[in-house]
Amino acid sequence: MTEAERAPDSVGAAPRAASLETVLGLRNATLALGGRTLWAGLDLDVHAGEFIAVLGANGSGKTSLLRVILGQQRLVSGSVDFLGQPVARGNRRIGYIPQQKLADEGTPLRARDLVGLGVDGHRWGVPWPSRRRRRLVDELLDSVGATAYARVPVATLSGGEQQRLRVGQALAGDPRLLLCDEPLLSLDLAHQRAVSELIDLHRRQRQLGVLFVTHDVNPVLDLVDRVLYLAGGRFRIGTPDQVLRSEVLSELYGSPVDVIRTRGRIVVVGTADAPQAHPDGPHAHHDEHHDPGHASEAGERGGR
Repeated sequence: MTEAERAPDSVGAAPRAASLETVLGLRNATLALGGRTLWAGLDLDVHAGEFIAVLGANGSGKTSLLRVILGQQRLVSGSVDFLGQPVARGNRRIGYIPQQKLADEGTPLRARDLVGLGVDGHRWGVPWPSRRRRRLVDELLDSVGATAYARVPVATLSGGEQQRLRVGQALAGDPRLLLCDEPLLSLDLAHQRAVSELIDLHRRQRQLGVLFVTHDVNPVLDLVDRVLYLAGGRFRIGTPDQVLRSEVLSELYGSPVDVIRTRGRIVVVGTADAPQAHPDGPHAHHDEHHDPGHASEAGERGGR
């Protein structure tokens, strides 16, 4: 990574809220899909207790970055280490929270069953009931505020309630790193805030490193330590104030971009994507450039 790719005084230093312990490290990492380089020369350390928002245009490689860390996608070059060892598929110390997707009507799975999949869903066979398992599931349900609907069918719960359960599921493996792939998508404002604060609570209590992929930084803006912004095969890393600036994003995109700050929110204008295939996968079509359409809805909250 060259100096030109760095936001001023931003890379390498852990934020004060985080530990100096590095849980995840990428060195000179390059990823290409379908003959197109998504990002190259990426150096990134994620520290224990650090909350990093991953932002960028459609197809810029945000979800693909999570796949690399999960051991599901191979780098073209460079390395990625978790707790000092090369990443491996199925590592229980890496928790994963997916996009919110409502369960199909009639699904018999109860809330506690969904959380229980995080406890032993990775093992072969039917889960063997035990006092220890019940206690662990109960503790996880309590930790995400879901005890009241533990025996309720998942399909009857709201999107926000279901996301609470997915947070509990992700915590079941006692993770050191939490990967969040658009976990607020399709949630209303109240549930966006509730789920964001729940993730933030556990990252502080457990000193988790958090990589939080999102199309809109505003719901987590006051929780974020640093931003990783991906666009056009390039990237910037730094605090939100260092990266989310007109001159920085204009250089990143190679065209004029305006960053507007209003009522405690950030709106980025001028990053509309050209029509193209998005190698991030089937969910990559979502608007990921913080467009003004979000401002009218989320602006109801006002400043923080």
